[in-house]
Amino acid sequence: MSSPAGARPLPLPREQECPFGPAPEIAELREHSPVVRVACPTGIDAWLVTRYADVREVLADSERFSSRSGMGGHLLANQPPDAPVEEGDFHRMDGQEYLRFRRVMAPAITTVKRTELFRPVVQRTVDELLDELAAESGPVDLHARFANPLTSSVIAELLDIPHADRDLFGDLARALFDGTTDVDDLDSVRLPLFGYLYELVAGRIREPGDDVISVMAAKSQASERPFTELELTKVAAGMLAAGFDTTAASITHGLLALLRHPDQYALLRDDPDLAPGAADEILRLLSGGSGLLRVATVDTEIAGTPIAAGDYVVAAAQAANHDPARFADPGRLDLTRASSAHLGFGHGPHQCPGMHVARLELAAVLATVPRRIPSLRLAVPFAEIEYREDTSVYGPLGLPVTWDEIQPA
Repeated sequence: MSSPAGARPLPLPREQECPFGPAPEIAELREHSPVVRVACPTGIDAWLVTRYADVREVLADSERFSSRSGMGGHLLANQPPDAPVEEGDFHRMDGQEYLRFRRVMAPAITTVKRTELFRPVVQRTVDELLDELAAESGPVDLHARFANPLTSSVIAELLDIPHADRDLFGDLARALFDGTTDVDDLDSVRLPLFGYLYELVAGRIREPGDDVISVMAAKSQASERPFTELELTKVAAGMLAAGFDTTAASITHGLLALLRHPDQYALLRDDPDLAPGAADEILRLLSGGSGLLRVATVDTEIAGTPIAAGDYVVAAAQAANHDPARFADPGRLDLTRASSAHLGFGHGPHQCPGMHVARLELAAVLATVPRRIPSLRLAVPFAEIEYREDTSVYGPLGLPVTWDEIQPA
């Protein structure tokens, strides 16, 4: 689909200008042109939707706005939205086909009850990583030394991936969310990983344990239409990629926001019980990036704007999370705000299946880091923080910090 004359460029986050919010022009678009035609970096054109109520409507209605385009084809060359939906591409399915996958994933990783089983693993990993840092004096890169190892260790432990094999999954995550990686480049990383996971999945089907892959395999085998090994492999790969990169980026970006707002950091230091609500506020403020892609299945409309069948739609979740009609003074970080209605994990049928684990990890960090490192501070001027570019996962490239002392667990 070519870009029509007059289509404006898709507004991408410019974090050097707005480190904790969407692109500056989003506010004007939301007020005056809430549904507007845009030209996307991958060459497609789409309708950009920026108001909270409209974004929520698009994400909730998979009959009118299908996920078969994939979520990132407006940003990532390796995810062409018109590519065929292949076996196991659950994130590009709708209706009963998607529910077949969701029903198997939910008992393994989505339910609150299951997530609570992961809490000790997460807390132990947080404390062990801080214990390692306690033997040092800063400055250190808290992304490389804490956020990234935390999320990679947790997801690998939940899937029972041997420590020696974990670099393979980091390579996939970096390639998958890099806007400069094309399909062939991605396949060079993905195919070795799929080969590894395929053997792992087959082993868990034969000899199940209590890890996430085994639970999914057992649930699938008991269903009317069991997963093939390839389908289960793709589910595991998707969980690994998301767990390795997106959650780490949220933790790093969230800690930067707190260090920029020391009064909010002090709230957590003094009252760690604020952490679960604080996690949602940070996700509201920071998550969503340039939005989630959908494709219209029928002629329809959004907020009175006609949308033709086949048109692409970008549901701008971060713009929605900064909509003053839904969140008062939305650019302000307020850890006491009721933010649970944010769209940082999406909304509707395709709401992130790993959201409870991601929220658990972020909350554990927020409850522990300010208490154990009350003197944590940036080791460079704020203006020198560098941010990711050409990606669908935003946030700082690194987080140089220092401290006076790390308290014992």
